[in-house]
Amino acid sequence: MGLAPESAAIEVKGLWKIFGSAAEKVLNSEDKHLEAAPLREKTGCTAAVRDVSFTVRPGEVFVVMGLSGSGKSTLVRCLTRLIEPSAGEISIGGEDIGKASPTRLREIRRHRVSMVFQHFGLLPHRRVIDNVAYGLEVQGATKAARHERAREILSLVGLDGHGDAYPDQLSGGMQQRVGLARALAVDPEVMLFDEPFSALDPLIRRDMQAEVIRLHREVGKTMVFITHDLSEALKLGERIAIMRSGSIVQLGTPEDLVGAPADDYVADFVRDVPRSHVLTLRWIARPPEPGEALDGPALPAATVVKDAIEVSSGSGHPIRVMDGDELVGVVDRVDMLSFLAGHETPAVRAGA
Repeated sequence: MGLAPESAAIEVKGLWKIFGSAAEKVLNSEDKHLEAAPLREKTGCTAAVRDVSFTVRPGEVFVVMGLSGSGKSTLVRCLTRLIEPSAGEISIGGEDIGKASPTRLREIRRHRVSMVFQHFGLLPHRRVIDNVAYGLEVQGATKAARHERAREILSLVGLDGHGDAYPDQLSGGMQQRVGLARALAVDPEVMLFDEPFSALDPLIRRDMQAEVIRLHREVGKTMVFITHDLSEALKLGERIAIMRSGSIVQLGTPEDLVGAPADDYVADFVRDVPRSHVLTLRWIARPPEPGEALDGPALPAATVVKDAIEVSSGSGHPIRVMDGDELVGVVDRVDMLSFLAGHETPAVRAGA
């Protein structure tokens, strides 16, 4: 939040989606604030997305996480009006999506935004290279141009030499790479992922997560990633929005969620996460004590706690926690071991 609309890749304000024949009536009444079961019983409607607002920064990997029925997939489909929102505002790169004509909306979907779904949606009768080039074909690119671009992207996603294969000749993980390549081929500003790896085997899923991280590092696209898996969210997301019953209950960095859960619902989600693998030295740094030596090793404030333990073992002096040239604070081995044992430091208790 806090970004001016012109500097935001995606800006969502007061978004609602209510399903049911009386949706408009419900939207204009206080009934919309009822819990899910009473709302259905009274009105026959379901509020899938409830007054959601957020901003996605250019080049950010923004994750929306929630259990089945939380509204996350409805939300991502509202962003390009694959599902029509009931109320609210959506802008992509400063353009008001709600005001886009059907023709303009098609152009946005073809040129500015790509989606990657759980079910790959590959065309079985077309070769891999033609599946990757499909979006470019829709845009009107020549066959030579679209095949050249498709070969570049196939190389980028590690599928060199598979362009002449057909989808059913590939493994599930390779098919999903084709789906990624197809989304990247049109060079979109924004990529939307709707639980793309949830049907894959765990090892393949891990590989695909690593592939998304690598691709993001190489191409720098703005990405909105939908998942129900916390470990996936923590691995991929620069910021994470946790949804429950159509609303966002907490939005923050992985550190925010693990270190300072907003309520018992979020706390239950992150309960089994090893905090030392997520929280950084910034969270446990403390002011130096009077006369405490400040000639120990220096580490960036973004260093996760588990990676600092080895450094602390080779020095008798506290680690200086640095944000660039600025001293954030210090931590010593006792601080870190106490944290690993589950005893919160003053910084963590204060929600550093």
